[in-house]
Amino acid sequence: MSADPELLRTAFTHPSFGYEHDGSRGNERLEFLGDAVIDLVVAHLLFDAHPDWTEGELTRARRALVNNKNLAGYARDMALGRFVRLGRGERRAGGADRERLLGNLFEAVVGALYLDGGLEAATAFLRETCGADLSAEGELPEHDPKTRFQEWSVATRKVFPDYAVISDSEVENDEERFVVEVSIAGERFGRAAGRTKREAERRAAMEALERAAAS
Repeated sequence: MSADPELLRTAFTHPSFGYEHDGSRGNERLEFLGDAVIDLVVAHLLFDAHPDWTEGELTRARRALVNNKNLAGYARDMALGRFVRLGRGERRAGGADRERLLGNLFEAVVGALYLDGGLEAATAFLRETCGADLSAEGELPEHDPKTRFQEWSVATRKVFPDYAVISDSEVENDEERFVVEVSIAGERFGRAAGRTKREAERRAAMEALERAAAS
């Protein structure tokens, strides 16, 4: 990630830190800008990736990809929470791992990248971060392997599946950096590797679905 250091400093400053130290609003304005940029860029990338999808399918996919929960997942994959500056109260409350805070942080980072490098920089970052979800083998997000395996697990076992990171090579851009296992009540159903935790989880879910279909 490369951008103006001062912009990134602001992006990683939670409002609680600003209130306690200099009275600023922290990354709120960058969050606002990043939210709009993400909507535009993701819409464009989906439009290019899925020429056969209808307007309704593109809209549903965009909504699924840009919701706060999903953006927080991307922020966790990049360990962005490790670098955010928080006020004392927010830090004591575990703010660095709170879903809403991480989603907002991701938006602020995109806002900073856009101000520094324009749409080209923001697009490159989002393509790198969520490219696998944008293509997703032509599937709508609500039909992805994790969602389908969760539906199967709840319907047949009455519990949600558990995903666990088994190993992390800590090598950036390693295509098999993360190894993830998915299990149900302690029974392993799938194991796979990926460049990000999300990618590894998705592949593990695909393997789990194959096992479920054969059972």
